[in-house]
Amino acid sequence: MSRSSSISDTRPGAALSNALDKFDSNLGGCMETVTARVLREGLIFGEDPRWHEGRLWFSDFYRRGIYSMDARGDERLEHVVEGQPSGLGWLPDGDLLCVSMLDHQVLRFHDGKPSLFCDISPYCGFWANDMVTSAQGFSFVGNFGFDLHLMLREVGAAGMLENRPPTANLVVISPAGDVVQVVPDMDFPNGSVITPDGTTLIVGETLSCRLSAFDIAEDGTLSNRRVWAQLEFVYNDGICLDAEGQIWVANAVAPHCLRVREGGEITGMVETSQLSFACMLGGDDRRSLFVMTAPTSDRFEIAEKHEGRIEVAEVAVPGAGLP
Repeated sequence: MSRSSSISDTRPGAALSNALDKFDSNLGGCMETVTARVLREGLIFGEDPRWHEGRLWFSDFYRRGIYSMDARGDERLEHVVEGQPSGLGWLPDGDLLCVSMLDHQVLRFHDGKPSLFCDISPYCGFWANDMVTSAQGFSFVGNFGFDLHLMLREVGAAGMLENRPPTANLVVISPAGDVVQVVPDMDFPNGSVITPDGTTLIVGETLSCRLSAFDIAEDGTLSNRRVWAQLEFVYNDGICLDAEGQIWVANAVAPHCLRVREGGEITGMVETSQLSFACMLGGDDRRSLFVMTAPTSDRFEIAEKHEGRIEVAEVAVPGAGLP
C-alpha cells in the first residue's frame, strides 16, 4: 500500500515517514481488504457525503457547489455556495443546512432559496468545516481552528507534531438557529456521527488521531466527553457509522478507509486510488461505502484541478445513525 500526497508529505521528516510506513505495513497483514472502484471523476475536492432520499449528496469546496448523484454516478448541481460549502444536514421539516466555510455561517435552504441560519464566526479560529444534524434538529459544527495548509507549508507535518497547533471549538446550534453551547479545546473537530438512539455524538479529532464521544441531552447540549477510540497515525477526516456500532474512518494520510471498533481495534479496510477524506454508507441497502478522494487536501495545490473522485466499495454491514 502506498501513500500519496498528503498532510504527511509536506516535508514530514524521516521519523514520521518511517512510522507511517510501518503502520501501513502492519495494516496490510491484519485483515482482508476490499478495493474500491472509481464511480465518478472530475471533482476538485469532494467532502461531507450524505445519503438522502435515494441519492448521494456532497459538497465540492472549490466548485462552490452542493451536488447530488445517483447510483450510476450522474451528478446534479443542487445549490451554489459562494462561501465554499462543507457540512450538510437536514432539519426535521426537510430544509437543508450547509456550512459556508469562508464566512463562518450555516445556511438554510427553504424552497431552494438560501438564508442565514446561524453565524458562528465568533467561535471559529479559521474555516468552518464539518457538521452533523440530529433527528431533533440540533447541529454540531466544527472548524479548523487555524490555517492548516499554511502551517504545513511553514513547518511541515513533523513541526506540527513537535509544536501543538491551536485547538478549536465545537459549536452546538439549536433547531431555531441559536448557539446553545460551545465546546472548547478540540484538536481539529472534523467528521461526526450520531448513534441511532440519538443519545451519543462521536467526533473525530483529526490532529489527535482520536474519536471522542459525548452524551447528548434533550436540549442538545453535550457532556461526559470521553475517548471512543485512540488511533495511531490515522488522521481521521470524515466518518460514518454502521449497524454494528463500528465506524468507518477516512484516513487523510493514506489511500484507505478503516473500520474501527470502540476502543480502537481496526476490523476492516477499503483501499482507494487516492487519499480518502470522507465516507458514507449508502445505496438501497446502505452497504455501499462511498469515499471522497483526492491527491491532497492542500488548497494551494488543488483548488484549480479537477482530480477529485468518488469511489465505492460494497461492505457487509449496512449504515446506521446519522448522517
